[in-house]
Amino acid sequence: MFLYLVQHADAKKEEIDPKRPLSEKGINDITKTSLYLTYLNISLHKIFHSQKLRAKQTAEILFQHLKPIRGITEIDGLSPLDDPEIWYKRLQSIPEDIMLVGHLPHLSRLASLLLCGDKEKDIVEFKMAGIVCLRKEANSWLLQWMLTPEITITQGESKPFCDSI
Repeated sequence: MFLYLVQHADAKKEEIDPKRPLSEKGINDITKTSLYLTYLNISLHKIFHSQKLRAKQTAEILFQHLKPIRGITEIDGLSPLDDPEIWYKRLQSIPEDIMLVGHLPHLSRLASLLLCGDKEKDIVEFKMAGIVCLRKEANSWLLQWMLTPEITITQGESKPFCDSI
């Protein structure tokens, strides 16, 4: 099973719009990340996102490019201050590859809980519109890769250095 943890893309400041939709930069960043993911041929069963607008919009852009088999769903337990134990327990019964779109500090705490059993340790540094891929093997989780908008390429750009080696 692969688990993709996604921090929502950049959002407008609360003073500008209290609903905090994605900013233009946020839309560009998550679109760039989503396009790069299509090159990786990722096959998802479902995308889950928090109830906040910025996570919903991030998930919708990912959905447009990745087209998960079972669609996209708003769900509880992914808000910034939610207990990561909620998803830790849910993941025990989910065998399919899924994506969770949420917020910090929740995603960081969930990744730490999965990887080392301690939600208080800082193991992974998330970036807005970035993705962390974890793989479940037997009863343990392994970090597979991380992707941020800064290290993706789009059509017309040169390939990253590691692709030319």
